[in-house]
Amino acid sequence: MFTDKDKTQIVGHELTEEQVIAQINSFKRGFDSVILDRPATIKDGIIRLSESEVESLGAIFDKIKVGKKLVKFVPASGAATRMFKLLFELVSELENSPEISDEELIAKNHKEALSLLYKLPEMACFQNLESKLNNDNLEYSTLIANRDYSKIITYILEEKGLAYKHKPKGLIEFHSYSEGNRKAFEEQLVEASMLFSGDKSSAIHFTVSPEHLDEFESCVDKSKAKYEERFQQTYDISFSCQKPSTDTIAVDMSNNPLRDQEGNLIFRPAGHGALISNLGDIDADVVFIKNIDNVVAESYIGNTISYKKALGGILLTLQARVFDYMEDLEDGNLSDDQLDEIKRFCEEELSIYITPGFEAFETMEKIDYLYTTLDCPIRVCGMVKNEGEPGGGPFWVEHNDGNLSLQVVEQSQVDKNDQEQKEIAESATHFNPVDLVCGLNDFAGEAYDLLDFVDEDTAFISEKSYEGAKLKAMERPGLWNGAMANWITLFVEVPSTTFNPVKTFYDLLRDSHKSK
Repeated sequence: MFTDKDKTQIVGHELTEEQVIAQINSFKRGFDSVILDRPATIKDGIIRLSESEVESLGAIFDKIKVGKKLVKFVPASGAATRMFKLLFELVSELENSPEISDEELIAKNHKEALSLLYKLPEMACFQNLESKLNNDNLEYSTLIANRDYSKIITYILEEKGLAYKHKPKGLIEFHSYSEGNRKAFEEQLVEASMLFSGDKSSAIHFTVSPEHLDEFESCVDKSKAKYEERFQQTYDISFSCQKPSTDTIAVDMSNNPLRDQEGNLIFRPAGHGALISNLGDIDADVVFIKNIDNVVAESYIGNTISYKKALGGILLTLQARVFDYMEDLEDGNLSDDQLDEIKRFCEEELSIYITPGFEAFETMEKIDYLYTTLDCPIRVCGMVKNEGEPGGGPFWVEHNDGNLSLQVVEQSQVDKNDQEQKEIAESATHFNPVDLVCGLNDFAGEAYDLLDFVDEDTAFISEKSYEGAKLKAMERPGLWNGAMANWITLFVEVPSTTFNPVKTFYDLLRDSHKSK
């Protein structure tokens, strides 16, 4: 199937021919949809905490974390192009209809983009934008009065201005303070210092695109000292990029390998699920995962810190019990009462489905079954009430062997042609904000190989384009979906105030992104 040139290219991606052929066969075969049993709800897979429990769990976290290595893991790859979709669409409209009125623009669904342009003085980027305009003898007030919207947008997006269309979200100014503006990555530093309060150092790992690595490192070097002085902490900041070995081959609509004009095979990054390898390389006892854009102005951060610590308290408390039980199971000398106690712990406190045949097992079978069940990484996932946000949510999923487990399921994983499955998906009460606390080590302190716990069958195929031609692309099982499918999973309700993603530029006008 492959030429010598192809084979060299495959090796360059740290892949084997067999792996690439397996990818092509997956395109041909496709992937099955997940089978939803029911949504996870309060008291049926989702834990709801009282205010006193949040406070006590936070105190437990602060106590038990001592001596443990904690890391905050922040996916921050990719340019922020989609963040500026409203502005791109407005520019296109203005190019096609130069004389169009504001009323007509509003009628054509550009109200939010227009509002954004008029509210730019409220945004953190405005001072730098105005400076760029002034350098070219332009005034924002004059441009807005003359309705020269395209020029303002040009100075937001293009190289002669803020160059935002080329920047990753982490390097965009999000919030304004009396002492200066903060980029998204700076808010992640501040949050880490508050989360790891009392520690001498805060460790943060950013996954970034190779083309943005130098700029990230430069910005971190310039800014971290002021936060280190303020919080009396040092920062241990590291970076990684998606590994070439996680790329997947692109195929045409007939499932043949796609090639560019020079005849080279086309490989594509395989989505955030590829980051499970990066996560597995982290040397830590506990890892907090949060997306780069989910930050708030500091005056709103209280709930975020309280609930993150509570999630950490749940993880460390339950993990300690898991480790104790695993040591007992490894010894192998347990009574039926002790085995029943461990079984109840799995079912009632870890929401693990125990096979109905368990009671008929011999003693050693029960020991082996429970040991294997507990011998997994653990994740505690915050879940917010579903208020119409797009994306995945918490469900009980049925597997081929009839067992059930708690999973984060994306809408793309559900067969919407199956009316029953569609109704279950739409009945979800909660939404996944990507707010996870993870325990990556076993009871002996050895790091798990996270690739052993991926459900490869939860990858999915999407349709993209290359130079005008349609292609099929494969995304690996999502980082918090199939890549963690075989982890011990707990869902905990967190308030919506802890979920403030910046999906569009307009989102920065929300109160949670303004300093009080």
